[in-house]
Amino acid sequence: MKYNKLGDTDIDVSVICLGTMTFGEQNTEAEAHQQLDYAVSQGVNFIDTAELYAIPPRVETYGLTERYIGNWLKQTGKRNEIVLATKVAGPSDQWLPHIRDEQTRRLDRKNIETAVHDSLRRLQTDYIDLYQLHWPDRKTNFFGSLGYSHDASDTPVEIEETLAVLAELVAAGKVRHIGLSNETPWGVMRFLQLADAMGLPRVVSVQNPYSLLNRSFEVGLAEVAMREHTGLLAYSPLGFGVLSGKYLGNKKPAGARLTLYPDYDRYSNANALAATEAYVKLARDQRLDPAQMALAYVNNRQFLTANIIGATSMEQLKSNIASVDVELSDDVIAGIEAIHLRYPNPSP
Repeated sequence: MKYNKLGDTDIDVSVICLGTMTFGEQNTEAEAHQQLDYAVSQGVNFIDTAELYAIPPRVETYGLTERYIGNWLKQTGKRNEIVLATKVAGPSDQWLPHIRDEQTRRLDRKNIETAVHDSLRRLQTDYIDLYQLHWPDRKTNFFGSLGYSHDASDTPVEIEETLAVLAELVAAGKVRHIGLSNETPWGVMRFLQLADAMGLPRVVSVQNPYSLLNRSFEVGLAEVAMREHTGLLAYSPLGFGVLSGKYLGNKKPAGARLTLYPDYDRYSNANALAATEAYVKLARDQRLDPAQMALAYVNNRQFLTANIIGATSMEQLKSNIASVDVELSDDVIAGIEAIHLRYPNPSP
C-alpha cells in the first residue's frame, strides 16, 4: 500500500480509501465486515462514510452504514488503526425527508451538533478523524449540475457560523480535522480565507468526483489542492462501475448498481459510453484490466490524497485495491489523454 499525508496534518492515509455506501443496501453487515477485514489486511487505513448512507438513501437504511462500521470497530478493537471519515448532510429539495427536519436542515449549529453526535453514537467512537460537509449549504453547482445561475434570494448559513461550530468540535476532541465535499473552487477558497482570518481550523481535503469520465477537478480545484494542501478524495473513480466495461453492449449484470438503480445515469449518457468503450479497448489492447487502468490513473494524480473505491463483491474489492500496484506506461497515458481530447468530461 502507498500513503499520503492528509493535508498539512501528521496523518498518513492510504492511497486507497474504502468507500462504504453500499453497506446496508447492496451489502449485508457480514459482507461489510468481510470487506473491512480484507481492506485493513492489505494496508488500507482510511474508511469513508456518511450519515446519509446507505445509498440510495431510504428511511429504512438511514445510518446503517455507520452502524455496521461501528459494530466492526467494537468487535475488532481496531479504532486506533483507522482514519475514519464521515459527513454531515446539507439542505436538500425534498429528497431526504427522513434526515432531521428537511425544512430546517442546514449547515448550522443545531444540525451539525446533532449530526456529529448521532454519527459518533452509530460509529461507537469518541472522535471522528475527518468530518466533512457533504455538499454546500448555498445554491451552487454539484452532483453534475452545469450552467451556474446566481440566485440573489438565496440565504445560506454563513460559512463563518459553520466554521465556528466545526472549530468547537475540534477543540472538544470530537473531530480531529475538517473537509469539504462536492465543493467549487470559490467555496474552498472562501472556507480557507475565513479560517485564516478567524484563526479557525483549515479544511484539509475536498471529496469530489474524479474519473476518466469526469476530470473537472483539474480545471480549478487541482491548483487549490496543491497550493493550499487540500488534496482530492476522489469519489466515483469508476463512474458507478461504468469504466469497468461491464455495462457495454447494453448489458445489465445481475445485482449491479445500474441494473438495480437505472436512474443513476450520470455516467451513462451517449458520450460517456463512447468514451468508456474507447478506454476499455485501450486497456485490453495493453493487456490491462479496464477497471484497474481507470483506478491507476486516479491513484497517480499529483493532487490526489486518496482514491475512494467501493465494491459489492470481494472479487471487485481485491481487484480495486490491487490497482495501487498498477503502473501505467507512457503509451497508456498517451492513449488516455487522446481519448480525453475526443470525449472531454462527458459526465460532469
